[in-house]
Amino acid sequence: MNFTEIANERQSCRSFNASRPVEEEKLEAIMNAARLSPSACNGQPYFLTVCKGEKAQRVAKATMGMGMNKFTANAPVQVVISEMPYTRTAALGAKFKGNDYRSIDIGIVAAYITAEATAQGLGSCILGWLDSNKIKEICGLLGEVRLVISIGHPTEDYKLRPKKRKALTELVKTIE
Repeated sequence: MNFTEIANERQSCRSFNASRPVEEEKLEAIMNAARLSPSACNGQPYFLTVCKGEKAQRVAKATMGMGMNKFTANAPVQVVISEMPYTRTAALGAKFKGNDYRSIDIGIVAAYITAEATAQGLGSCILGWLDSNKIKEICGLLGEVRLVISIGHPTEDYKLRPKKRKALTELVKTIE
């Protein structure tokens, strides 16, 4: 699958097959892709916690506040992305330029994780609605939890939805 095919196939999965575990080699491929994602000064200011079994269920529950994200209960894997300190050079650049490089880097690693999950034939959904303190406790983390990515095999009847995106003319301008 080339990158454009992955981009066309990737969508937020909200119907996971709870009885089908994610194969270890697929998880390893996803984590290796995450390791290769670019970050400011190659600092990788995040930590990835792969939760399976009972821990995955507890993390999923911590994303369900106010009735949200109920579908996560069926995802066999929850990847918790927590924030870590900048490297010295990235911290200096962030302060000097007023840019939040950690958030950018976390977004990039999330994109790599979900793209590789798609390439591996898995579904994924990026979750920002979560209880950071509860997840920190479950996973024994110090850094703030910024995202959780649910990963699993979609149900057999889960179909690719048409993509609703802005036209290129609304997003892109070429200048010389």
